[in-house]
Amino acid sequence: MKLSELLAGQNHHILQGDPEKTYITAGTVFDADRVMPGSLFIAVPGHEEGGPGAVAPALARGAAAVLVEDGCVLPATAGDVCVVRVPDTRSAGAVAASLYHGEPGRRMDMVAITGTNGKTSVSYMVESVLRLSEGARAGVIGTAGSRIGDELIPMPRSVLTTPESPDLQYLLGCMRDRGVGTVVLEATSMGLLTHRVDRTFVDVGVFTNLSQDHLDDHGTMDNYRDAKLRLFQGLCKHAVVNADDPVGALIGPMMPGEVTTYALDTEADYRATDLVVDASGTRFTLHHDGHKYPAAIPAPGRFSVSNALATVAACHTLGHDLSGLVAALERMPQIPGRFERVTTAAGTSVIVDYAHSPDSLNKVLGTIRGFARARVITVFGCGGDRDTTKRAEMGTIAGTHSDLCVVTSDNPRHEDPEAILDQVVPGIEDTGTPYERLADRRSAIAFALAAAGPEDIVLIAGKGSEPHQTVGDQLLPFSDMATVRELADIPVVRRQPALR
Repeated sequence: MKLSELLAGQNHHILQGDPEKTYITAGTVFDADRVMPGSLFIAVPGHEEGGPGAVAPALARGAAAVLVEDGCVLPATAGDVCVVRVPDTRSAGAVAASLYHGEPGRRMDMVAITGTNGKTSVSYMVESVLRLSEGARAGVIGTAGSRIGDELIPMPRSVLTTPESPDLQYLLGCMRDRGVGTVVLEATSMGLLTHRVDRTFVDVGVFTNLSQDHLDDHGTMDNYRDAKLRLFQGLCKHAVVNADDPVGALIGPMMPGEVTTYALDTEADYRATDLVVDASGTRFTLHHDGHKYPAAIPAPGRFSVSNALATVAACHTLGHDLSGLVAALERMPQIPGRFERVTTAAGTSVIVDYAHSPDSLNKVLGTIRGFARARVITVFGCGGDRDTTKRAEMGTIAGTHSDLCVVTSDNPRHEDPEAILDQVVPGIEDTGTPYERLADRRSAIAFALAAAGPEDIVLIAGKGSEPHQTVGDQLLPFSDMATVRELADIPVVRRQPALR
């Protein structure tokens, strides 16, 4: 494809070369070490594996052209390679990546989910109910990687929930080419702020909630909120909004298209009442357009019902049959790492959940307390290089709802694990709840399982389905659920294959 076609309609200035005579044949990339002959290298300032300083290595690897921002000094090796300056390489790169892959988002129903909690759960639920109710082929892009049904799409290893725009558009192109009808995307605050979701042509944007998290990235809650709200300022056609969250009220006035609401506690287009919660799940009545639908989900808790409402509202908005969607809710498989449950031979229930913020930990433990018949033992920690203000608060929440806490490492990254625990422990001590301090996560899980008796519940919070632990710059293989199964000698039960 001609470079001129990727720049059409964009503000740009040609520094050298001719975009009309320059052909991009190997895609668009931000990472210099992924450049191939024929690539368009996009020099994003601050990008760890790229940026203006990586122009020379990109050229050495055969980049056909380079996009830069003002102030980038071209190396002597640039020769006559086409170099184009744009006001914002991230924004221009998103457009170029979409055009290169044929704007795949236009060819599928696109659902993007944003919010502090619930993004992964809603994405799994949307895929499940469409598959179970209609045999539909849906793609999912998010925390657990990218997949079509159970088929993973291989990508370079990354910890980004929302991939950078060149990778995201590549994934969308793969899904379009494999006959996917609907794609569900987790849209993080940083993903929205850095233009990764631009030019994906989102049909339905879902807002789940907002609570304290990611202040290390955004500085203030207002900045964090505004990053989330970017999805509803021209990036989606239709909004599905949690009316129980006060931020939801801000979305209507900024949306150019329609807004649909869901709620448990206030009037909304989709509402749930008569909740009955036990260890196996939740039964409720779904109300929509004057009709009532008896419903059930195999996940306990109000937050799970709220996620189910978001799922049904998004899918119904896309035109899928509401009765079929509601019927499919009850048959959904467990979501990996989201209130994922197993029982040991000793009769101990173990729950693995991604809860890693004060609000999510409080909701999960509050739900467990609602049906627990014996002790609750909580294994948790806090991530390194992240918001430090929540650490003592999470200790207080865990101590308040638990009979025993085991505080351990989450993803310490570049921080000393023991220093992180030093900041968590005072919150537990304020509650008077007994605790054990074990920085090694495997040892912490083993201690909790050994301490638990029949009918006790062990919650392992913070990492969910993550297959690794981040220590320094390393991603070390580690799975909470796999560790539980190994220590408790619990066999793996495979999920039923997706319908084709």
